[in-house]
This record gives sequence, structure tokens and C-alpha cells, in this order.
Amino acid sequence: MKSPSATATKSRTKKNELIKVREVDELVQRLLEIETELNSNIPTTLWISDLHGEGDRFKSILRGRFGVLYQTCREALPNTFTPDKIQYLVRIIRKQQYIADPAMRMDTQDVILCLGQVLKYKLTNIRYRLEDVLLPEFQDTIGRMLAGSSLPNQIFEEEVITARLITHLCMAIRNVLLDRIQVLGDVFDRGPQPDKILRIISSMPYRRIVDYVFGNHDILWMGAASGNRSLVAEAMRITFRYDHFEFMDRLGFDITTLSDFAAATYPADKVTGKFKAKTERGRAMEKALAIIQFKLEEQTIADFPEYDMADRCWLDRLAEMLAGGNTDGLNDTYFPTLDYQNPQQLSGAEQEVIDDLVAQFTTNKKLMRLLGYLFSFGKTYSLYSNILNIHALVPTTEDGHFEQFLGHRGRGLLDYIQQVIDRVGHNYLTGAPQRKEDQALFFYLWCGPRSPFFGKHAMKTFERYFLIDKDSHVEHTLYWQSNLANQNFKENLLKEFGVKRVVYGHTPVNYLKGKHMASEDGVAINVDGGFAAAYYNRGHSLVHTPHQLYGIILPTPDEIKEAERTLESVPLDIELIDEFMQPMKVKDTAEGTALARERDELMDKIRELANEAHNELLTPLSGKG
Repeated sequence: MKSPSATATKSRTKKNELIKVREVDELVQRLLEIETELNSNIPTTLWISDLHGEGDRFKSILRGRFGVLYQTCREALPNTFTPDKIQYLVRIIRKQQYIADPAMRMDTQDVILCLGQVLKYKLTNIRYRLEDVLLPEFQDTIGRMLAGSSLPNQIFEEEVITARLITHLCMAIRNVLLDRIQVLGDVFDRGPQPDKILRIISSMPYRRIVDYVFGNHDILWMGAASGNRSLVAEAMRITFRYDHFEFMDRLGFDITTLSDFAAATYPADKVTGKFKAKTERGRAMEKALAIIQFKLEEQTIADFPEYDMADRCWLDRLAEMLAGGNTDGLNDTYFPTLDYQNPQQLSGAEQEVIDDLVAQFTTNKKLMRLLGYLFSFGKTYSLYSNILNIHALVPTTEDGHFEQFLGHRGRGLLDYIQQVIDRVGHNYLTGAPQRKEDQALFFYLWCGPRSPFFGKHAMKTFERYFLIDKDSHVEHTLYWQSNLANQNFKENLLKEFGVKRVVYGHTPVNYLKGKHMASEDGVAINVDGGFAAAYYNRGHSLVHTPHQLYGIILPTPDEIKEAERTLESVPLDIELIDEFMQPMKVKDTAEGTALARERDELMDKIRELANEAHNELLTPLSGKG
């Protein structure tokens, strides 16, 4: 008879062995998931940038899926399918119903089988579960269809059943067309609906697939929300420059103090500078905010000499010109709140205006919900599928080296900026005090020459408003574009971030003038959506499927309206950048390298546990009692 202690020891041993068995099973499950992922196609990714408040246009183009539908059908179906036949299927998927067309010679059964092929092609990756893609009513039927099992005859014989199945297949295909959306920043300013854009991309259907990189206009609003006073004035100035009173009303801002001050201080006949607002109210507010902004940002420039922006200070020069009557170069000489002895000093009324606006910016709950998404999910840069994604640039010198700023350069500079943004975001969302130097950095990131979000030698807002000499308005682009034409620089850039391409926005490319999105070698790709009204000549987006990388010349608003009226797809111009003989797999990317490393580590751990409990691993768990 065994002693109680021996029995207890044997029991503990059995228990430990059972724990090891379950641990091995969990490790094996994860290893098999990784192996499946490595052999999956890379996700179909869409790039879009510089949306600039054009919410309705963004929604319309997003609904059309930027031409991805045609390309997906082309990749999923046999090469024998003609472009006309693929376009026919695209029309069916868009309208979610069968369209009889004798020229195509495809009955409902042909269409159902083709739609099944397209859906199966998208569902080969493990990113999607059938229950997440399909409504429950047709999950079992479509699941059997995708598995190659036979289907009931009624599916092809009963018109109402056939129609419903086609509708469900079309809905499922549209749900899985895009695996990933890379937004390269700038949802704010110019257009009237930045809130609509942020609500779309932060909604449940999109949040899981959107990756967001900050633009300088996002930085402007985030810095304003942190309490940076000059950025509060600037964000409001740009808002009323485009007369976006309804946007402010949607956010719940009370602009009474500002509006009353502007109307009393700047009557319409005294607003003679190059102000853009179309309403008298807007022009008065635009000028009032401009003067407040210039005073406050010159205070920041004086407090942070390391920014090296003294040449942006105009108010002392303006006061001298006005005091001496030397105003021939000015188109506006009415500055009633300018103290010639202390030009940076706010008047009492200006102080009241900015105090009111700062209090609202830092506490407005609706604005906090919008900016909370950017602070929580946005990045200074993103690395994915061997591609560096940035809004504008990585700061560089004229001779092709990474520019140093605040003791950092290259990837290290972007990481440092991310740390500051994370800290400011945490303080903003929790109501904690902000550091003055952090708030000031947002001003520099908005308009400083060494900012990765700006990329010009100066932002000439003062000159464009008040100086007649148009040569003084020019904002010189710095060295990013010219350096990208240098092979050595490109190699250093790719090595710095461990990638094979760089995609960026910020600067429109006018293809009507023969410009291309991509460099000749396809390494550097400029994506600017052209969503601001000034760029309606055409903007761009970029699509990466397992088979192709191509740019899309986006449709104009008029073309979108016509397509919506007819329920047809918008004609798109395509710039083919790269094509792959075999579909790109996750194992071909940097993410795949990391997954392969994790897989190998798991395999080592599994073998280690197997050596410790060999017999137990070969025994079914059900036999353990």
C-alpha cells in the first residue's frame, strides 16, 4: 500500500503534466495561426491623405472603394474574364442585385458562382471570420458554397431565393474589400466637415482597419486643445477664413465674445488685407484672430530661441512702418489694437477673447471626443508591409543628411515627437496640467522649418495678408523632394526605418501637368487626396493589393455626383507603380519576419515541453479522468 505522501506526489505530478499538455496545446494553436498568417496574402491597403474637412466627398469616394472592387474581381477570377465581364460583375456588386445583360451571357447561377469565387479569394486570409462578414440568415449556405459543398436546387430555381443570395454575397464582398486604410493626416481645415471624417474613421466598422498618421493641420488642432494660445487663435482664424460657422455650432462653441469684439473693432471698410472669408462677420473675425495669433506666436518665438524663428516676427517692423508713415508696401494700415511701443502686447479686449477661446478649446467635450481618437490612435509615422508612412517628410539638410532638431534626427526625432504628443494627449484627456515646452513644440511642429509635418522654410501668413509684394509670399519647399532624387539618400532613408518604400502626402501632385505620384523606381510615392477646394484639379490615393501597387487619380466632385445619380462606378485613371508575378505574402514583409521569429521561439518552447512530458503529450486528454 502506497503512503499518503507518495499518492499526493503522484497526484501533483499528474496535475503538472496536465498543465504542460494544455500549455503545449495553446502554444501549438498560436504557432499554427502564425503559420497560416505567414502564408496569407498581404492585406489590401488603401492610402488617402489631406482630406481637409471634405466629409461628404470622402464618404462618397469611400463608398465606391477607390477602384478596389474592379481590381479585386480581376485578381479573383480567371484570366479568361474580359474587362467588360469584370465590369459587369462590379456593377452587380455595387447595386447588390442581378442585372440581366444578354451581351454578357451570364445567368444568375453563373453570377452566384463568380461572386463566390471573389468572396473566397478575400476570405483565404485568417483576418476574417465568416460570422463577422455575413448576416446570419445566409451564413450556412454561403459557408457550404465556399467549402465546395453542393447547394439546394431552390437556390438556382426560385427567383426570390436567388435574388437574396446575390444580395448577401454582394454585401459580404463589399465588407471585405479593404483590409486596411492608411490615412496620412490632415482631416482639419479648409473644408466644413472634419468632424464627419473623424466620426467615419473612428466608427466600429473602420476603426479596426484604419491606421492614422498625423498631419500638420491635425497637430494645429491638437496643440490648440492642449491650451497653446497662438494655435487656438490660428485654428479659429482658419475656421472663419472659410466661414465655417456651422462647424463651430456642431461642436457647441460659443463665439459671442469673439464675434462682438471683431464686429466692433474691425468694421467691413477697415478689413482691406488679403482676407478670404466671404461674409463680413467672417472677415472681421479672421482679421481679429490674425492679429491675436501674430502677437501670441511672437511671444512663443521669443521664449524659445532654440526654434530659430526670429525672422517670422513682423510686429515690430509693422509698428515701425505705421509710426513712420512708411506704408506703401502695405495693403492694410488699420491696426487699432497694436501698441507701437510693445507690439506683442494683447489689448484688454483681445486678452478676454483668447482667454474665452482657450477655456472652451481645452474643455469642449465634443472636440475632445474627436481629438481623443487622434491622441489615442494617431502616430508620427507608421511602418507596415515594408513601407514607411509619413505625412510630409523626414527633416533633411541640403546635402542629404537627416536634420537635427532638439538633439534628435531621423527616426529618433519622430520617436521623440511621439513621446511628447503621447504625454500631451494623456494630460489633455485626463485634465492634468501641461508643460509649457510641450505646448510650444506643437506650434513649431505646425509651422517650423525642421518640422516633419511642414517642410517649408517659413509659413508666410503675415506676408500674404498684409504685404503687397507677392515675392514676399513665397514659401520655399525645403530639401525632401530633391533628396528623394538622390539614390544614396533613399538607401539611407530605407535603412533608417527598415523598409523598402516611403509613402507621404502634404504636397499636391498635378497629374494634368504630367506629374507622377511615384519616383521612377517606385520607392518614393506622393499621395495627396486633393480634397481642399483649391486642389479639385484631381487628387490621388494609393492601393496595394497582393498582385499590384497602383495610384488612383481621384474623381472630381461633379464626377462623383453623376456616378451617384446613375449608380455607376466613377471612371478612374490609374498609375501602375508595381506588379508582382506571384501574390505578395505576409512572410515577404517585415511583419512576416517578426512573426517567423515568434514562430521559431514557439517551436523551441514546444520541443522543450515535449521533452519534459513526452508520454503525456501522446495520451488523449479524455483518458485522464
